[in-house]
Amino acid sequence: MLGTFYAIVATFALPAALLAIFVAATFAWVIISVKAQSKLSAYRADFTSSASSNMADMFMFVDPNQLFRINLIALGVIPLLVWILVRDWIATIGVFILLLVLPAIFYRRMRAKRLARIEEQLPDALLMVSGSLQAGASLNIALDNLVNEQPPPISQEFEILTQEQRLGVDFEVSLENMEKRIPMQDFMMLTTALKINREVGGNLAETVESLADTLRRKAGMEGKIESLTAQGRLQGIVMTGLPVLLGVLLNFLEPEAMSKLWTTPMGYLVLTAIIVMEFLGYIMIRKITSIDV
Repeated sequence: MLGTFYAIVATFALPAALLAIFVAATFAWVIISVKAQSKLSAYRADFTSSASSNMADMFMFVDPNQLFRINLIALGVIPLLVWILVRDWIATIGVFILLLVLPAIFYRRMRAKRLARIEEQLPDALLMVSGSLQAGASLNIALDNLVNEQPPPISQEFEILTQEQRLGVDFEVSLENMEKRIPMQDFMMLTTALKINREVGGNLAETVESLADTLRRKAGMEGKIESLTAQGRLQGIVMTGLPVLLGVLLNFLEPEAMSKLWTTPMGYLVLTAIIVMEFLGYIMIRKITSIDV
């Protein structure tokens, strides 16, 4: 009788346990999926908002949702390919982290190139404005001539300024908005000169022409400094890349000895120290050879 009771209990206990496990697993999966979906939605909102504003600042009108899909595919596919090829979790995680920060690095490089191009165009643009003012044109007409004659990106920035003026925005507010878009010391000198002339008056044509000559001399001095420090920058690149090249060659020549760097905890510590020291050395050389005028 007791054996029959145990048999009945065992018969019903196993399905009950399986059902409980299934319910718990389903509940956990729902919670994890909801949290993952909320995190993904938040990441998508941040990514699309940042991409939209950053691309608009550089007059690159790209669908941010398409950029997010490309970024998501890259985050899923490229680390998987790295894992299939090298079978190393550290390399896979490193590639994943690199893909996370790569869009921000790419944007900063594009923005730096755009600002450098504006700095290069600024003296010629100021000479054009000065010439228009000396010919009797008003400041608004001189800025319109700059927009029509100068190539991008400086014409695009001044076009926003002229459009804001047509919409009735205060001139100083437009200049402040332009300073936020172009955070350069050379450009702030121009906006300061325009604000002072707006308040106290004076010969704006001569002021702009003098500023253009100053910026042109400054650009020439920076070019000389860059050419004189080019050897030091090249030495920094060579000295930074030489240990990496030697490591790759030794890995081909002595794979058994070098394999301890990739397979042992002590090897990982040595690699970490090498990477940190290489990075710090390169940064120090860049700081030494970077002379701000």
